Amino acid sequence: MIELKDLRYDYRNGPTLSFADLSASAGCTLLVRGASGAGKSTLLALMAGLLTPTAGQVFVDGIDVGALAPRQRDAWRGAHLGFVPQRLHLSEALSVRDNLGLPYVCAGEPVQPARIAEVLERLGLQGLAARRPHQLSVGQAQRVALARAVLRGPSLLLADEPTASLDDEAAAEALRLLIELAALSRATLVLATHDARVSQALPDAQLLQLNRAPACSA
Repeated sequence: MIELKDLRYDYRNGPTLSFADLSASAGCTLLVRGASGAGKSTLLALMAGLLTPTAGQVFVDGIDVGALAPRQRDAWRGAHLGFVPQRLHLSEALSVRDNLGLPYVCAGEPVQPARIAEVLERLGLQGLAARRPHQLSVGQAQRVALARAVLRGPSLLLADEPTASLDDEAAAEALRLLIELAALSRATLVLATHDARVSQALPDAQLLQLNRAPACSA
């Protein structure tokens, strides 16, 4: 499902990040560990096609993501990728319900209110559908970002530091939901984190440890 080959990314006036070769099977859970600045977010951005490798390749389901043209990458992300970023990027101008309509709009597809309502109910957010992001707790906002990521049934679900700003109870719930929703979509789940609680909660996950700490944060 995911294969890294001779992967490297050079930041202009910054660090050079090299990643170990990796093969992860479809439907697995991959845990990317490392200190802040070790390249976890960079690796997820390479997997998502948001960055282009300086050298090497990222294959997802046999597709060389970095070799896709920009429009092809956009189409690929819309069809196959769910992403829970470290900064949730919820639009303050829109309600929770309308924030969940954005993935359809960006993909050039009609919004599907029934599917949005289904996901909101599954995540216990149905009573918050009309609220704006500033009216949500940190844990509620995290759930909305997760709902947005799984809305279209991705085959690859990426989560960047999904527990970093959560207390123990909310972190445990966020992980439970990530695992449950990935299983429902039969998605490969990749979590990037430096939070030891995630490793403790996922002892059977495949591990990719990033040990290098570059001079500049990635």
